[in-house]
Amino acid sequence: MDTLSPLISRFNLSASVFYSGVLCQSTSFDPQPGLGYLHVLREGSVSVAAPDGTSQKIVEPSLLFYPRPCAHRFNFSNESGAKLVCAMIDFGVGEGNPVIAALPEALLIRLSDIPEVDPLLSLMFAEAFAEAPGRQTAIDRLMEYFLILVFRHVIETKLIGESILAGLADPRLKKALSAIHEHPELEWTIEELAKKSGMSRARFAAHFRETTGTTPLDYLTEWRIGLAQSMLKKGKPLKLIAPAVGYSSAIGLSRAFVRRMGMSPGEWLQR
Repeated sequence: MDTLSPLISRFNLSASVFYSGVLCQSTSFDPQPGLGYLHVLREGSVSVAAPDGTSQKIVEPSLLFYPRPCAHRFNFSNESGAKLVCAMIDFGVGEGNPVIAALPEALLIRLSDIPEVDPLLSLMFAEAFAEAPGRQTAIDRLMEYFLILVFRHVIETKLIGESILAGLADPRLKKALSAIHEHPELEWTIEELAKKSGMSRARFAAHFRETTGTTPLDYLTEWRIGLAQSMLKKGKPLKLIAPAVGYSSAIGLSRAFVRRMGMSPGEWLQR
């Protein structure tokens, strides 16, 4: 069962590498609406400063992921020798993507904890430091694959507690979540989702909340609204979006959208 692909493909994840090299000066990264930052440190060390003035020194090969817009700064020192590849990550609808909503403000993981990325990193850094034709496209796609491997690691190791990612790591809940992700247009009930998980209604509802931090029907609504946002950005009309995400009419979708987002679909799209 592929529990991760729907979370990625439906929201059009994309990466854009904007820097590769050895850090030679202090550099600030400003928050960009709807975008995150992914930094991969292959060699050396780097000191990272947060907006509140706190600082953290990374002294071994690591990835530093800011899934949501967040200001930060890399402070330069002559002895650091920091060899980096940095990318901006677009998750389609920002925090409307449940993967992003599940992650902390900053995620720091040692590369030694994800040994399966070693071959990919060698290829990615070779592309990053070369000037071969198609370099930008190649390194962007490699960074996207790298991020998928990171998500796999987070799910398999249960790195993030009480979240949808924790639910995907649960052998029973992942069946219900996959059903929601693959068929948001169906009229799901708690009883039907519980049956997918092989659990009683009461046990399923309690276990879902304990594991993910939300209720099954609240998550179903969140997933549907997130998909609607993604489709709105692609220019699709509400009358076509509504049945695709489980609403009988554009009016019903609009009402659910306002309850969830505090604004109409049109207002959200303008912003």
